[in-house]
Amino acid sequence: MKRMYALLLVSVFAGFLSHVYGQTQPKGGSVADVSFIQGNWKATTADGRTIDGVWLAPENGNILGFMRMMKGGKADLYEILAYEQSPQGLVSLVKHFQPGLVGTEEKDKQDRYNFVEASKDKAIFQKEGEDLRILYEKRSPNQFVIARGNQQDGKWVFKDLFVFNRAK
Repeated sequence: MKRMYALLLVSVFAGFLSHVYGQTQPKGGSVADVSFIQGNWKATTADGRTIDGVWLAPENGNILGFMRMMKGGKADLYEILAYEQSPQGLVSLVKHFQPGLVGTEEKDKQDRYNFVEASKDKAIFQKEGEDLRILYEKRSPNQFVIARGNQQDGKWVFKDLFVFNRAK
C-alpha cells in the first residue's frame, strides 16, 4: 500500500513538472530591457524598402512604437508595436496595416511575443504558439537591429531583418 501511494505521488509530481517545464512561459522582463530602441530610426532592406521607425520613451510600464514601410516611393505596410508590462512579464504586441489603415489581423487580434531574456542592449521575444523569436539588439549608439530567429540543429540562429540607423 505504501508503495502504491509512493508511485502515485511520483506520478503526480512528474506530471506537474512536465506541465510546468514543457511550456514556453514568460520569464519576466521589463520595459527597461528594450528602452534602448527609443528614438527615430531608418532602415533600407535588400528588396528596396525604406523603413522609418519611431519608438517613444518608456512610461508607466509601456513603450509604443510604429514603423512605416515604403516601396517604390509608396506606403507598403504600417506596424504598431506596443511593449507592455503584464502580470506574466513583458510582452510585445504587434498589429499590421495595409495602406488605408486596413488591418491585416482580425480587429481584436494581434501578434503576441513573450519576453525570453535580455542582456545589455539586447532583448529576445518568442512569438506565442510558434518557434519564432525576435531579437532586438543595439550594436552601437547609432544602430540597432531587429533579427528573426529560428531553430537549426537545436540552436537558435538569428538573421538580420531590419538594420536601423539613427535618423537625423
